[in-house]
Amino acid sequence: MGSSYMAMRRSKKLASKQMKKVLITGGAGFVGSNLTASLLAEGVAVTVYDNLSRVGAERNLAWLQEQGRGLRYIAGDVRDSSLLNHTLRQGQFDTVFHLAAQVAVTTSVADPRSDFEVNALGTFNLLEAVRNSGYNGHGAPALFLTSTNKVYGGLEHLGVQLQGDRYAYADREGVDEGCPLDFHSPYGCSKGAADQYVRDYARIYGIPSVVFRMSCIYGPHQFGNEDQGWVAHFLIAAVKDQPLTIYGDGKQVRDILFVEDLLRAFKLARRQIATTRGQVYNIGGGPQNTLAIWQEFSGLIKLLHGKIPPVSFRAWRPGDQPIYVSDTRKAHADFGWQPAVGVQEGIRRLYEWIRANPALFERSPQLSGFSPATPADFTGGVQ
Repeated sequence: MGSSYMAMRRSKKLASKQMKKVLITGGAGFVGSNLTASLLAEGVAVTVYDNLSRVGAERNLAWLQEQGRGLRYIAGDVRDSSLLNHTLRQGQFDTVFHLAAQVAVTTSVADPRSDFEVNALGTFNLLEAVRNSGYNGHGAPALFLTSTNKVYGGLEHLGVQLQGDRYAYADREGVDEGCPLDFHSPYGCSKGAADQYVRDYARIYGIPSVVFRMSCIYGPHQFGNEDQGWVAHFLIAAVKDQPLTIYGDGKQVRDILFVEDLLRAFKLARRQIATTRGQVYNIGGGPQNTLAIWQEFSGLIKLLHGKIPPVSFRAWRPGDQPIYVSDTRKAHADFGWQPAVGVQEGIRRLYEWIRANPALFERSPQLSGFSPATPADFTGGVQ
């Protein structure tokens, strides 16, 4: 039988499956822990592969271990190709969510080698482990990568105008998947390389993989700081009455997506893997869920908390985008997804979680600012 025929049979077999055994790299991070808990509640057996190097990961893992049966934890690093190969060979997973990453632009500039090894080489290691596990009679597991909108670079070619207290595109509502790639910063290069490797392994080796290019994801179990996770960072600073530094004029606009909506996107895309395999999707709050990072967010903080934290302003940082908004129409067309949780509801829910769990933030690092040039936390734990 020809290779194309066997690939078609594997595709049909995979499409008929529901998730039963799942591997999540970075499963103790922000998105990873939320995804793990959601799948465990549905009766899915989940293996979390995480080295717990990210702030808050140990606390998230402890929370997950209280959720009930079905959880397995492997203290693993994605730079360890031998352990990844062993894990994939033994696990018989039907789905892999690759959330482990180095997520801060600032860290990538300070240590580009480590950034490359985690994001680019780590993803390559996982792809090889998935490929090698997929020819044991069970078919390759579906693989989901959380990429980033930073693969599009600074988007200087897009027309931007200031409308009152927020920036807006002059001729569009959002950025679609046809936007030219322009990797910017070591972080953009390492995640961009991972993004393209995952896409090409779908073409060359038939691995049923999907790439989500993420905008700003926020929600419970996010330990935001100056380098990433800015929505949570601002709210934590407000609750702890700690100062913030805004780089730029605070009118920069981002689309933000509550984590539960992201989990639903994962599940819908997995169910439609025959359609979504090999595809790239921009995933974010879209034009209906945008926020000017300070000019508008400060009003929501005051409404919830009664006051805003002390704020100072500094010059724009190089490479910052005045606006980034995801065009999510392709995701809606291919697997019927669109955001359901609005900005005010999502921020309220995150604020209430922070207020209800003060002990989780007792050892958090000093919260001293925000750089819109760095991405929101869209991954799991850093590996």
